[in-house]
Amino acid sequence: MPDNGSSAHDAVQGAMPSQRLTARQAIAAVADAYVEPAAPVGAGAPRAADRPGGDQPDGPLGWHGYDASRARARARTGEDESVVTAVATIGGTETVLISFEFGYLGGSLGERTGDRLEAAYAGARERGLPVVSLIATGGSRMQEGMRALTQLQRVAGQSALNRAAGLPQIAVLRDPTTGGGWATLGAGADVILALPGAQVGFAGSRVRPGDADPYAYSAEGQLAGGHIDAIVPPDGLRATLRRWLQLLGGTRESEAGAASRAVPEPVPPPYALGVHDLPESGWGAVVRARDTRRPRAEAYLRAYFDDWEEISGDRCGGVDTGMRCGFGHRGGRTIAFAAQCGTATRPAGFRTATRLVRLADRLGIPVLTLVDTPGAANDAAAERAGAGAAIADAFAALASARIPVTSLLIGEGGSGGALALAAPGRLWATPDSYFSVIAPELAAAILKRDDQQVQATADQLRVRPQDLLRLGVIRDIVPPA
Repeated sequence: MPDNGSSAHDAVQGAMPSQRLTARQAIAAVADAYVEPAAPVGAGAPRAADRPGGDQPDGPLGWHGYDASRARARARTGEDESVVTAVATIGGTETVLISFEFGYLGGSLGERTGDRLEAAYAGARERGLPVVSLIATGGSRMQEGMRALTQLQRVAGQSALNRAAGLPQIAVLRDPTTGGGWATLGAGADVILALPGAQVGFAGSRVRPGDADPYAYSAEGQLAGGHIDAIVPPDGLRATLRRWLQLLGGTRESEAGAASRAVPEPVPPPYALGVHDLPESGWGAVVRARDTRRPRAEAYLRAYFDDWEEISGDRCGGVDTGMRCGFGHRGGRTIAFAAQCGTATRPAGFRTATRLVRLADRLGIPVLTLVDTPGAANDAAAERAGAGAAIADAFAALASARIPVTSLLIGEGGSGGALALAAPGRLWATPDSYFSVIAPELAAAILKRDDQQVQATADQLRVRPQDLLRLGVIRDIVPPA
């Protein structure tokens, strides 16, 4: 079991700007040290030779010239398959690394590739480790036909087992990441990072429509579409992975112990950062919460967390910049957060928050939500994007979460769009906030009252923090720091 340590990492630093690193260069570029397994196939993983028609000449299809192609790939790359696996240390966190060798038949997935991937996932479960995949692949190996394509089911099944065990999965999309590799190891990961300019898409460059927009198949286009979390330059990748692994990873329970993981303690709400006195009237509370000078999510995140990393996008084609989600450290503890930023929350925002809560729930990480929105976006585009379904799913995620969720109302609490991010029974409020079944102006309009009655309507709705406390809607009003 050769030990390829920090000297290998130092040797490839000059190569970092290139995205076409070899599999071992990619590992060494992000790892402090790594050890390859003694054999590429782990205990219990079926070898290709053990399957019907296993190691017959030119593969399962008898594809003429396939053996010669593999021999040339071995001579060119020094590898005997398209992936290299290792147990590595990144910033003090032990992890299982999977790295693709694009020079070996375009990093394609065949049966032996599936053997190695299965062994890597199984080894991660046995040791309670996260999986980091450094992907560069053109898809499934045509010379093995459907036997190659079915490896996608195999990989998806292994990934699901690791998710069920509460083990994080992080993908790094190198150039290119297309086909089944993108649709399993890539898009199926919990956190998806990409190198700048990487080609990313289910369809490879030779099978797309001739008039296809290249941007849609790029890392940048996938980020804009809500399908990846961040684009990271090569020289910042190691540090970014280190932070993510420190937030999500560390050695967790083995597969046998995951089911008995203890529920974490709830986190305290942040202190109030704005005004300290309570509003005298309902309309006064509304005016305060709408004041552009009031502290917003950014101020609360900075005051609460020592550091954090954010996820982005709903994985359904949308990004809402008014919803910030991620994981942060507070006093050495990892806490997930979903924070509304004072804008009308769009369906993509609700779906991103739902993704965050469910990921945190699976990893056993407590959640903090910051509630601040005039309400859910109600334009035609929001309806077409599934506003109702997105809000319903957000309600369901909070209602069914096993981990504790702490919520703080920091500004506007506009109807169901705000309540969808408020933990049932665990909502606090700041003195410069309000919560209402509907905006006072809209309530007056529905009740056919004139504009002169809007302020009186706000009083009748009992929207002030002290009103919410008396009504049992919130647990308390948070004090200043």
